[in-house]
Amino acid sequence: MSEQTLTLRPAQREDVGTILELIRLLAEYEHMTDQVVATEALLAETLFDKRQAEVLLAELDGQSVGMALFFHNYSTFLGRGGLYLEDLFVRPEYRGRGFGKQILQRLAQIAVERGCGRMEWACLDWNAPSIGFYRSLGAQPMDEWTVYRLTGDTLAAVAGNAGRKAGDGTC
Repeated sequence: MSEQTLTLRPAQREDVGTILELIRLLAEYEHMTDQVVATEALLAETLFDKRQAEVLLAELDGQSVGMALFFHNYSTFLGRGGLYLEDLFVRPEYRGRGFGKQILQRLAQIAVERGCGRMEWACLDWNAPSIGFYRSLGAQPMDEWTVYRLTGDTLAAVAGNAGRKAGDGTC
């Protein structure tokens, strides 16, 4: 069998169907399918009209094998921006071939090219294969930090907008 080359490219508007499919597969892997409310229209708006995040697609012979969805954040301590990896996903049948590593290497290159001071992501505590993979790259867990989240009605209530659902505006 000949060696296959992985292609990494920025997603385009016409890729929203593939992006949504990969998001749903990721949610299935993470046992969170009930939380996926994204639609192709919403992804097109937020990724390509509002540019709230970017997607790097991984393809092999024209077939999608995975993706990374990321955006920029900011470190006050570093005084520089960072790259936050929201989702990294490789289809199960393509795992173990080094594609996840290639995707992360490209993201690290993007972070360096853009002058970012760091690259960060979160990983579910039970996801031992991913934790092992990230540690093999030299990534350090931030065990002393706890992630907090406000969503939906709770976010609206804290904002003082009990009648307005979170997500109806810009973000």
